[in-house]
Amino acid sequence: MSYFWSPFLVRSGVRDDVGPTNIGLFNLYLYLDELDESWTNQIHGFDYLIINSGHWFNRNTVYYENRRIVGCSYCLLPNTTDLPATYTYRRAFRTAFRALENFDGVVLMRTFSPAHFVGGEWNAGCDCVRRRPLGSNGTVLDMYAAQLEEFRASVGRGRNRRMRVMDVTKMMLLRPDGHPSRYGHWPEEKVVLYNDCVHWCLPGPIDSWADILLHMLKMEARR
Repeated sequence: MSYFWSPFLVRSGVRDDVGPTNIGLFNLYLYLDELDESWTNQIHGFDYLIINSGHWFNRNTVYYENRRIVGCSYCLLPNTTDLPATYTYRRAFRTAFRALENFDGVVLMRTFSPAHFVGGEWNAGCDCVRRRPLGSNGTVLDMYAAQLEEFRASVGRGRNRRMRVMDVTKMMLLRPDGHPSRYGHWPEEKVVLYNDCVHWCLPGPIDSWADILLHMLKMEARR
């Protein structure tokens, strides 16, 4: 079993040579059409691969295609188009799926995992305090739809027919109570800016992910 850290799935890094320095906690670059070889060069020989990505696409990022800047997100660079997260999310999955067309194992794509921020941005004192199921979220469902569309396109054109969807998006929209919130900090920590409404608590909703994964693995074993 191996874990590959690749929050964008494609080639990325930290920009420190150009652009303003006061744009927040992140200043990243992302090559939407280039593979992240830190994982794509190591997956062959595995029986199963779980692929997922999500909220990193909301960071301050400059985007490249064909080695040229095509846009950015919150980058404050002059004459640079601000691209929606759905555009870059779609492009990144398209490139990642290209690396999987000749993968011999089973690919499980976990769908977008929603956050439940209430009262502001993640670093501006918001929280996830809801205790009842939350209705649909347009931004989340747009990311979810882009992901599924690229998945279906990849299945249609690739040789690997052993690709499956581990669909958790809509069920997780119903669990705003399942995040660490302020309880993700030590009691004596003086944290006032951020609470964790992106990650999930255990035990809780993530237990259902484990159940789904186990069921899917059992189904594959019977094929």
